[in-house]
Amino acid sequence: MSEAEGPGPRVEIYTKWGCPYCYRAMALLADKGVAPVEYDITMGGPKRAEMIARAPGSSTVPQIFIDGRHIGGCTELLALDAQGGLDPLLAA
Repeated sequence: MSEAEGPGPRVEIYTKWGCPYCYRAMALLADKGVAPVEYDITMGGPKRAEMIARAPGSSTVPQIFIDGRHIGGCTELLALDAQGGLDPLLAA
């Protein structure tokens, strides 16, 4: 798990081992110079319950949050980037 703190927004991502969408989202964030706080919920547990509480109706991974704002999964993150909306959030 990466506990990246410092300048810029707090980026959090819930992941599972072996998830290609999780890897893609992490790669995009890395390309943007962001090291998110990663919560591995492969085995379930309290972090999975936390994710479901924070993103009601979402039970798939990844689930991504920027400064507490729910972005969605990999598809939503990629769409946000394609629309030019991700960089401003990461620069905040």
